[in-house]
Amino acid sequence: MLAPLLVYGLINSVSLALIALGFSLTYGISRIANFAHGGLYVLTGFSAWFFFNRLHLNYYISVILALVLISFIGGLIYRLILIRVRGMPLLEIIVTFALGTAALETLRFFGFLGSNYSLPPLFRGSANLLGVPVDAQRIALVVIGGILVLILWLFTHHTRIGLAFRACAQDEQAAMMLGIDSDLMATLSLALGAGLVGLAAIVVLPLGFIATESGSNILVFSIAVCILGGLESPAGVIAASLLIGYAQIFSVTYLGPHYQMIVALLAILITLILKPSGLFGKQKELEERV
Repeated sequence: MLAPLLVYGLINSVSLALIALGFSLTYGISRIANFAHGGLYVLTGFSAWFFFNRLHLNYYISVILALVLISFIGGLIYRLILIRVRGMPLLEIIVTFALGTAALETLRFFGFLGSNYSLPPLFRGSANLLGVPVDAQRIALVVIGGILVLILWLFTHHTRIGLAFRACAQDEQAAMMLGIDSDLMATLSLALGAGLVGLAAIVVLPLGFIATESGSNILVFSIAVCILGGLESPAGVIAASLLIGYAQIFSVTYLGPHYQMIVALLAILITLILKPSGLFGKQKELEERV
């Protein structure tokens, strides 16, 4: 019984990390909490489905087009709307949440409901891990997650744009004094964050079906992981994903499927009470601010 819990706990943890990385990266660079995160996730899935099933394009081309489209939408959200309310956190949250909700309701209006919509797996077949049969899509999910973390680290440490991202994340005013365009970096961070959650959708959604109501779940899971790990900390996201991922698998196995969401909500509540900055967060603790 332990081996399946370990294997599927790891798969669930990597899924959470993939889902939350874009939210964390966007906030870390631009200090914008993108509450349209779940809507972008679902929109990517339906976009890939539409390109593949309605336009009859090659599936891999459909995936690439969906990721390009969702990244463009992410950047557009900042250039058209968020740039006007940047620096006002409450308005940023309201605007992005409204946009995410509007996207999901629009999909419902056009009839994208039920379990008739799904994406084919990127990889087929299966293998045994620790004696546990695991399909190739889940194995690919773990591999892609590991490769993505490595690519992001190399990108942020060894490219010009990545270094500009880090500069804005550390001190936006100083970065602007050095000639870095803060609005451009924020636009790119929204685009990259949208692309990352889109990639998560492409990898995770073939394990089930595309449902508009899953957008709210994705948003809650992303927030839970980022709050527990530290909103601006990629390392914290990975650590928090492991903690919540394994907690969810154990609770679902021994208590019931509805405890998956309860675990995420408890992670948010307990972290905010005991350590508001998160495990790896750099924000001041509550007692330092009062």
